[in-house]
Amino acid sequence: MTSMSRQLAQWVVQLKYTDLPPAVVDRAKGVSLQFMSSVLLGSITKPGRDAVEMICREERGVTQGATILVNGATATKGGAAFANSEMAFAGGKWDTYKMLMHPGTSVLPAVLAAAEETHATGQAMITAIAAGYEVAERLAEEVIPTLMARGFHASPVFGIFAAAVAAGKLMHLDLEQMNSAIALCVSMAGGNLEGARSGGRALREGVAVRNAMLAVALARQGHVGGETVLEGEAGFYHAYIGNNKGLLTHSFEGATRMSFAQITAGLGQRWVFLDTLYRVYSISGYNIAHIDVTAALCNAHEIQYRDVERIEAVVNWLETQYPSPAFPTRREDTIHKAGSTAYHLAYAVVERGFPLLREWAPQTASPDDPPAVLDLMQRVTITPSHNMPLFGPKITIYTKDGRSYSAQGTGREFIWDYEELVRRMRGIAPGLPMSAAQYDRIIEACRTLDQAPRADMLVGLMQC
Repeated sequence: MTSMSRQLAQWVVQLKYTDLPPAVVDRAKGVSLQFMSSVLLGSITKPGRDAVEMICREERGVTQGATILVNGATATKGGAAFANSEMAFAGGKWDTYKMLMHPGTSVLPAVLAAAEETHATGQAMITAIAAGYEVAERLAEEVIPTLMARGFHASPVFGIFAAAVAAGKLMHLDLEQMNSAIALCVSMAGGNLEGARSGGRALREGVAVRNAMLAVALARQGHVGGETVLEGEAGFYHAYIGNNKGLLTHSFEGATRMSFAQITAGLGQRWVFLDTLYRVYSISGYNIAHIDVTAALCNAHEIQYRDVERIEAVVNWLETQYPSPAFPTRREDTIHKAGSTAYHLAYAVVERGFPLLREWAPQTASPDDPPAVLDLMQRVTITPSHNMPLFGPKITIYTKDGRSYSAQGTGREFIWDYEELVRRMRGIAPGLPMSAAQYDRIIEACRTLDQAPRADMLVGLMQC
């Protein structure tokens, strides 16, 4: 049988812009804007500045490579991609897939670095983005909870595949080179939970994308990565989920087995990429549903804070034990403090939303927290369930007059077209290190990316 990596590589190499459905093109434009917006916000944070300063110091004198966004310095492709990924991560405006992956922080740094070298068109960039997301999300789709229960972090582990496929597509890797690039990623994939659990700061997508650029460079040079490195007896899945039979120890909705054949089935017909959600609040991703679904429920029934007796929310069980039930750092069903799910539910009732410019700090209070929020969050009950969809809580608000009002999220409320994303993201403009007019030019450039003769024009627009 043809190996899994070769099946994926063949699809990627043959993929053309004209093969992409309109919804995929629209999503590629949207994740590009999401990434650019997060980089801008992250560039003015300490973690973002630290990453840029380190790469500028370590790679001083590089004249050929790629550009560090906002800063404008030239670094190696891997160095620039690392800094750009770290700024995006610090900005907190990530896309999210299956709660625990944020592919944009890997894919976009890689494609921008590759686009500068190849002078790729906007259509080529869109095609590469779609390929990177699709391959990584298919590889991850069913195994994320099991992988997390073994101490790995899914986002950097699969982010390296996303970045390597996307960059390799723009760099015109042939079938053998693409197969090797995917295979080489297996040797360099990584991401562990213990550092963050023990007082450290995790190395995540920035390292993944830097390693991805190395994998692509090695594959271009002729380094052969192997054939059955994903599904083989000693391969990726054996190492990361404990077996190469598709047996699962944990899952979002109770599955105990997955089919490896499903990973490559229907490539180009069933687009997993379209299940990627936008996340406009700089908070733990599952809490976006508690904000927006609850706010919509309050608006529909004109419920005010003063009317509310208590709130109940039934949620997917994995959303209550982040990042994994095997190694939970917090239990959302037992805590009632700033940054918790109870807090965000209360915030939605009181304020009908959440501040877009709140810096990424999911478990901290703010001097701006309304007293009503801190009061109401003590009257919130979170119930974990194995039957609820991800990001699809059932919210019930009980009012003081004895009535109750319920709403069930679908988990797809945050799958928007480009124009809705723009409407939601414009609220960050006052906090950006550039004028609103310049941000509008970035919005328009992403909107018309399919018409751009040079995709790397986005790099120039990001200089402040």
